[in-house]
Amino acid sequence: MSLDDFCRPIELILSDVDGVLTDGGIWYDNQGVELKSFHIRDGLGIKLWQRAGFRFGILTARTSHIVKLRAQELGIDPVRQGFENKLPVAEEILRELKLSPEQACYIGDDLTDLPVIRYVGLGVAVADAAAEVRAAAKCVTQLPGGRGAVREAIEVILKAKSRWDDVIQRYVN
Repeated sequence: MSLDDFCRPIELILSDVDGVLTDGGIWYDNQGVELKSFHIRDGLGIKLWQRAGFRFGILTARTSHIVKLRAQELGIDPVRQGFENKLPVAEEILRELKLSPEQACYIGDDLTDLPVIRYVGLGVAVADAAAEVRAAAKCVTQLPGGRGAVREAIEVILKAKSRWDDVIQRYVN
């Protein structure tokens, strides 16, 4: 099967956060408040995916108020934080949404992501993911985590579904 064949059935993208939607760095200010940096093109990519009628969710091992805020800002649902063992949670999300694994994509970067990357129809690794994750993924982005990799994956999927030109019309005309 070609990459396009794996992309066409996708209805849901689930993504890790640290190392995927961020560059993996975690900063703390002098009061101990956690800070993260998100790439703006990933945000627009998520909105384009949603405008095309698809779902985007977060599944992450860590728990962070900043992730909750970013998810609210982008209208991301489902959001599941604090699950190092991600596979049972991914299975639960798919059951809730009445989707098969073939209809799901998961974007990850590290070993905790491996079971889900292997489970879904389209496992995606960011360019700077752990070697084992890149080897297991059906697609590896050119861009690293936190630098537009999520947007790149969304573009690949929307183009395979022949939806990219539709969703960008408001910007190019």
